Amino acid sequence: MKLSAALIVLASAGAASAFAPSRAFAPSRSSMALNAEEILSKQTGQSALDPAVISRYESLTFPEEKILAEYVWVDAVGNTRSKTRTLAASKASSVADLPSWNFDGSSTDQAPGDDSEVILKPQRIFRDPFRPRTDGADNILVMCDTYTPAGEPLPTNTRAVAAKAFEGREDDEPWFGLEQEFTLFNLDEKTPLGWPKGGMPSRPQGPYYCSVGPENNFGRHITEAMYKACLYAGIEISGVNGEVMPGQQEYQVGPCVGIDAGDQMMMSRYILQRVCEDFQVYCTLHPKPIVEGDWNGAGMHTNVSTKKMREEGGIDEIKKAIYRLGAKHQEHIAVYGEGNELRLTGKFETASIDDFSYGVANRGASVRIGRDTEAEGKGYFEDRRPSSNADPYVVTGKIMATISEDVDAPEIAPLDKAEA
Repeated sequence: MKLSAALIVLASAGAASAFAPSRAFAPSRSSMALNAEEILSKQTGQSALDPAVISRYESLTFPEEKILAEYVWVDAVGNTRSKTRTLAASKASSVADLPSWNFDGSSTDQAPGDDSEVILKPQRIFRDPFRPRTDGADNILVMCDTYTPAGEPLPTNTRAVAAKAFEGREDDEPWFGLEQEFTLFNLDEKTPLGWPKGGMPSRPQGPYYCSVGPENNFGRHITEAMYKACLYAGIEISGVNGEVMPGQQEYQVGPCVGIDAGDQMMMSRYILQRVCEDFQVYCTLHPKPIVEGDWNGAGMHTNVSTKKMREEGGIDEIKKAIYRLGAKHQEHIAVYGEGNELRLTGKFETASIDDFSYGVANRGASVRIGRDTEAEGKGYFEDRRPSSNADPYVVTGKIMATISEDVDAPEIAPLDKAEA
């Protein structure tokens, strides 16, 4: 990723190739209809339902004066959930016009059964790429956070905590660029795309990163579909690429300012899962889904820049921020995702989970400064520690809180390339 004084560009190459729903079969409409005596199959890459039946309903028009609003929230384990309501079209333009809603928190482990109502408060509106319209109106996705009926944030409401970290920091203009890696599996949830069932690829890591060709890239159509859906929704998705392990992909969101980075990343994850639902492919954000063999894990590298870092002499501000992060290394590791100890081993482009380090252009360090930032003396830094399943609200809020502290942390010597 590059971040100059004016703009972040997340540094990962273009998209990847060669996985699509099978079009090889073309049975008659009557033969495609569901047999009531059969169980729907888990068939990767093919819709389990008759597309002719689906299209019959998708072709129906929406009433002009009404919209569908998909309320999305984060559950007790960090996954997204959603449900739909009908609203007057006039309410779709502003969060302030959207009503609060509620759900059964006992079914998401966010409330007890004898007092199960959880309140959803709308925080951010996106266009709905799954219900497009042609009449000039938009159905919407609504990013919400969760509260008790008394108005207190739930313990699982990490957005509310992050919002406090950003409160009063508007003049700092904190920019975040988040690099989301993910791994695609067949529906057996054991076999990554492109892997033989019960076995390993015949070739080691190397040819799969930013690759082309059916022998190298597995999941391009899924990533491309997610990319377009995010752009349609209004998410600041800035790029996609195939990753180092076969079946692994990445996209980047940003630059986003403050709390909006968490909102956009969470909604992009929702869109990713919806796209995988359509393709009948299992997607995991686990940081080390394959522990046997020499395979990279998955992270959510977090690129950070404040106004002072982007101004002349900003490299000094960057280093001060890095020293503060180093002084609180274990605090950050504790909230940077589940299973991260399997990934941060000091191998496969990671630093050891036990030690903090930084370096220029060094992907074996905890924090990396880009060559362009070093050359220009201003820009951004990349925290490479967050795992792919890390909560973006927690990560961005924690980084903001730490780098904003008015303390002088001990200087840290940069990691030499030979030590990486």
